[in-house]
Amino acid sequence: MSVLVVGGAGYIGSHAAHALKRKGHEAIIYDNLSTGCKSLANGFELIVGDIADSAKLKMVLRRVDAVMHFAAFAYVGESVINPRKYFQNNVIAGISLLNAVVDSDVRKFIFSSTCATYGTPTKMPITEDTPRLPVNPYGVSKLTFEYALEAYDRAYGLRFVSFRYFNAAGADENGAVGEMHSPETHLIPSAFEAIKGERSELEIYGNDYPTPDGTCVRDYVHVSDLAEAHVLGVEYLQGGSSAALNLGTGHGHSVKEVICTIERISGRPVPKRFVARRAGDPPELVADPSRAEKLLNWRAKRSLDEIVSTAWKWEQSR
Repeated sequence: MSVLVVGGAGYIGSHAAHALKRKGHEAIIYDNLSTGCKSLANGFELIVGDIADSAKLKMVLRRVDAVMHFAAFAYVGESVINPRKYFQNNVIAGISLLNAVVDSDVRKFIFSSTCATYGTPTKMPITEDTPRLPVNPYGVSKLTFEYALEAYDRAYGLRFVSFRYFNAAGADENGAVGEMHSPETHLIPSAFEAIKGERSELEIYGNDYPTPDGTCVRDYVHVSDLAEAHVLGVEYLQGGSSAALNLGTGHGHSVKEVICTIERISGRPVPKRFVARRAGDPPELVADPSRAEKLLNWRAKRSLDEIVSTAWKWEQSR
C-alpha cells in the first residue's frame, strides 16, 4: 500500500514512515518543514508543500491509497496564548486537506488526535466513551477535526481511524529518528537539555496537583509503539470500518517519577525548579487502551525505562 504521510518530517510522522517501510508499504512524506526537520525524511520521497495547497495535494493523492495526517501545531500552552494559530492550521487548513482527500479516490484516513479532546475527566483510566470536553484550544481544534471526520465518513464514505495519543516519548531503537522540536517543550528532552546545560534548569509546572506526589500524572507511550499502531490502523481500514482509539499504556507516571528515571538512566542530576501550574493542564491523564487491543491487536510493549533509554541514546548521538 502507498501512504501519504502528511507532516512526516515531524517527530511521530517520521516514526510512522519508518514503520510503514518496515512492513513493506510505501511512504511518501508531505511536509511544509515549518516545524518538521528535513533530515527526519531521509530515505523517503519528500514533497515540500502545505496542507492548504489543494493543487499540489491533488497531484500526489493520485499516487496513494491512504493518508496519515500529523501536520498540526501541538503545544497546549501556546494554544492558550495564540488560539488563532491553532484554529487556522489545525482546523481551517486541516479541512482543506480533508476536502482534497475527498475530491480524490482515497478513502482511508488516519488522524493524529490527542487525549486533550477529553479535557479533565473525572474517571481514570479514560475510555473512548468518556465525554469529549477539551479545556484548551489545542484540544478543541483536534476535536473539531474529529467531528469533521465523523461527518465525512457518513456523507462521503471516508473511512478513518482517529488515534487519541497520550504522551508520546522516546526514540527509534536504531537511533535513526527522535525528538527535534524548536523550541523544546516535552518533558524528557527538556530534562536532557537541562542536564547538558542547554537550559539553566528544567521548569516543573506545579507541585500542588491532587496526585500522589503533587506533580501531573501522564501515560507515557513509546513513539515506536504509536508508529506500529498507525500501520495496523491503515490495514484495519481495508475492512471498511472507522474507529476512534486511545493509544497509551494504561499506566500513569508522575513528572517526579519520570525525572527520577532520567537521572538513574543518564547517571546525571537534572537541574530543576518548580513553577506555577500551566494553563490547560489536567492533573491526570491515563488511557484505557483495550479497544485498540481488541480492534487492532495492538498493545504498547515498551516501558518507561525503554522510553528514557532510547531518548537518551538519541540525545547523545545528535
